Amino acid sequence: MHRLPRRSVSAILRHGGARHRTTAAPISCASTHLGSVGETDAKVRWHSALASGKFNPCNPTVQFASNNGLCFGNRFESSAAASDASAESPAERFEYQAEVNRLMDLIVNSLYSNKEVFLRELISNASDALDKLRFLSVMEPDLLKGGGDLDIRIQTDKDNGIIHIIDSGIGMTRQELVDCLGTIAQSGTAKFSKLLKDSKDAGGDNNLIGQFGVGFYSAFLVADRVVVSTKSPKSDKQYVWQGEANASSYTIQEETDPEKLIPRGTRLSLYLKRDDKGFAVPERIQKLVKNYSQFVSFPIYTWQEKGYTKEVEVDEDPAESKKDEENEKTEVPKKKTKTVVEKYWDWELANETQPIWLRNPKEVNTEDYNEFYKKTFNEYLDPLASSHFTTEGEVEFRSILYVPAVAPRGKDDIVNPKTKNIRLYVKRVFISDDFDGELFPRYLSFVKGVVDSNDLPLNVSREILQESRIVRIMRKRLVRKAFDMILGISMSEDRADYDKFFENFGKHLKLGCIEDRENHKRIAPLLRFFSSQSEDVMISLDEYLENMKPEQKGIYYIASDSVESASNTPFLEKLLEKDLEVLYLVDPIDEVAIQNLESYKEKKFLDISKEDLDLGDKNEEKEKEIKQEYGQTCDWIKKRLGDKVASVQISNRLSSSPCVLVSGKFGWSANMERLMKAQTVGDTSSLEFMRGRRVFEINPEHPIIQNLNAASKINPDDEDAIRAIDLLYDTALVSSGFTPENPAQLGGKIYEMMGLALSGKWSTPVAEVQQPGPQHHNPETLEAEGQHPATPHHNSEILEAEVVEPVEAGTQK
Repeated sequence: MHRLPRRSVSAILRHGGARHRTTAAPISCASTHLGSVGETDAKVRWHSALASGKFNPCNPTVQFASNNGLCFGNRFESSAAASDASAESPAERFEYQAEVNRLMDLIVNSLYSNKEVFLRELISNASDALDKLRFLSVMEPDLLKGGGDLDIRIQTDKDNGIIHIIDSGIGMTRQELVDCLGTIAQSGTAKFSKLLKDSKDAGGDNNLIGQFGVGFYSAFLVADRVVVSTKSPKSDKQYVWQGEANASSYTIQEETDPEKLIPRGTRLSLYLKRDDKGFAVPERIQKLVKNYSQFVSFPIYTWQEKGYTKEVEVDEDPAESKKDEENEKTEVPKKKTKTVVEKYWDWELANETQPIWLRNPKEVNTEDYNEFYKKTFNEYLDPLASSHFTTEGEVEFRSILYVPAVAPRGKDDIVNPKTKNIRLYVKRVFISDDFDGELFPRYLSFVKGVVDSNDLPLNVSREILQESRIVRIMRKRLVRKAFDMILGISMSEDRADYDKFFENFGKHLKLGCIEDRENHKRIAPLLRFFSSQSEDVMISLDEYLENMKPEQKGIYYIASDSVESASNTPFLEKLLEKDLEVLYLVDPIDEVAIQNLESYKEKKFLDISKEDLDLGDKNEEKEKEIKQEYGQTCDWIKKRLGDKVASVQISNRLSSSPCVLVSGKFGWSANMERLMKAQTVGDTSSLEFMRGRRVFEINPEHPIIQNLNAASKINPDDEDAIRAIDLLYDTALVSSGFTPENPAQLGGKIYEMMGLALSGKWSTPVAEVQQPGPQHHNPETLEAEGQHPATPHHNSEILEAEVVEPVEAGTQK
């Protein structure tokens, strides 16, 4: 024990106790000391107190001093509230060990990111106290006598901002209070666990939660003053520990007030800060318990206001009563009643949901899994699939994973790496659901579930899962189980199940092709695409391989913005003739995903819109002849197009189209170029580089190309031929999926060609209807020459004949 300077002692005598005698209003117990009362009597007396609406502290109490709470010090100045019923025993004052000022500042301001975790830590301490008592009672059954049931109870005083946490655990002696609440990082739970491991009689695992010894001091996140009243079954006396925030010492004194004595355990009272009195609302406490400590193995009760309806009589108005008597003289008068809600306070169980992941999977049915899923994740639809498993070996944990029925909407989309879909528990105590890829990669972020482990690398606040080899192993096993679950859906007899899954989460799997190269073999069988032979129903890559031709060298695909657009592209012409199936990549992410896969079961993916396409039907002699015949034409066209194309080649993929524009082997396809242009933050400087190589392929069997071949040999400078080359290139841009550089110019060329084709077909050109120069004929003169003046009808016929004849004789058509 440390001595205080005389000046500090005099200051405490002047100010230390007065402040808290007015604010601390301990809840008194109407019953007498229960130390010698049997368990049954204690229960009866407890419930009788509940019926009267009074709080009875003579019930199970909270032990947190040696559990999860770091047994390090805080600076507190406090004194016990005076009792009029009995004389106080002298309070001993102790100095905290080590640099408490700095440490308490770290705890309150840096260690915990969220204030509400204080309740989780204190409940964990209480659970450890109950667990210790249960273990020790195996060897010493007398420890359980007279202390009531093993449970945790939380009561709040909303008006005064006080929270009481009571457990019926092992309690603490005076020396344990000094050791655990006055020494830095002295975890009683850690010591107890070590003793159990060293003991030969400690069979099996224990469920003690505390590790570091800082949990108790999380109370000062929200409280200015903390009072711990504790009674150990190993001691005849009950002690009270009191400490204040920002104080360098604490006090311990013996409890002598008979109304405050408890049979066993700990009662922790938090006197909340002004800004944190909202935590004393019963509904908020209930919510925090359900979130953080729902699966603690001991029952947790909270003090809640409840109500029931009843009928009560209503006083009638004398005037109305007299009128009713006149109207119903013969009938028996009925008394008027109304329904009112009668309010009362009672204990309510807060952790009624049991952790089904601790049960044997063979004993849990589908309805149990679905109910747990809906309640835990606030869902209204049953999951598509679930997986319940236990992993043993280097890393041991239990888990239940679910595949939701629908995809998330809003902010929890595919680009959001942070979700709250995985709830991490350590020994059934909720730690966090805020992960950024530690347990699941981003593309599997839609998987929901719980993971419970007894030993994870957590930081001191037990809020952050630290990166380590254990976490990497756990992540790998969780991912593997998730894929097994999805594969089970794909193998379901009802194909609609997987269609529904892929509609919701197909993009996530395709993202996995880009981000997770290690799992390509697991992802690829789960992908689905439309194809040239299945435009209505998606097929798997395995189904595509089954339909492949023996001579086919790879998996053909075309990327487009829709199935209709892909099915009408000129790149497909020759492949459809040969009955070769082509995959349609119509999702924006499809092309990137396939390029990252590169191959599937030793079959490479081949883009039919890129150069050097091999269809397996090469005839070298025929190709040589065609090149000799059309070589001059290719050079002529290349000279006209200039830098717009890298080269002009003879095509082996066209049958009905005159030409097509294909992409370079290592550049962007037309679809990818369109997507990259649409990117809001895309790099425009790379557009020219990636789209630089384009190859203009011509079809030597098409009449237009044959005519141009003749023109290149007879009159290569013919304006009509040159104009046809320009129009062919612009048309090939559009039909191949590219965007024309000058749409207006392309439109002008098309209008010009349409004008030539349609000139005079349905109407009479004005220039040809009017004769050159005015000619006046006298009807009499016409009759003299043997001609008759024409009527308007006949005149129109003559004019029409005159128009048609020169058109038929001319070269325009």
